[in-house]
Amino acid sequence: MAKCQMLMPDDFLERLSKLGKKTDEISKEVLKAGGEVALQKVKSNLDAVIGHGLAHDSRSTGQLQGALGLSPPSLDRNGNYNIKVGFAEKRTDGESNAKIANIIEFGKTGQPARPFLARAKRQSKKLCEAAMIKKFEEEVKKL
Repeated sequence: MAKCQMLMPDDFLERLSKLGKKTDEISKEVLKAGGEVALQKVKSNLDAVIGHGLAHDSRSTGQLQGALGLSPPSLDRNGNYNIKVGFAEKRTDGESNAKIANIIEFGKTGQPARPFLARAKRQSKKLCEAAMIKKFEEEVKKL
């Protein structure tokens, strides 16, 4: 699975730490808000590259687009919350969605690269930060 890491601004983390018992709950909601923005950008970029600019007819089944999703926020061993945009496995043809996504992203012999993940990361960074800050402010106002 491809990995994308976005770090929260320091002043944001300081305000977050002042929330006490609600920190974990609010962190999860903030991550979900940012993750949804990133997910939508990855979906739109994937849709833009699937079946376009090919020398032959597309063999797309829609399984890759259907497998794209957002994981629930989870706590890693370092105490940081993470959320992932990625592909569920188990295709009907026995292939791996991660393998298919990797081939599309980086290409292979006879198939040019059509990057959608790296582009989505660049395009969504500021949008994710804005969505996360907005959600954080909403959650703080609720307290």
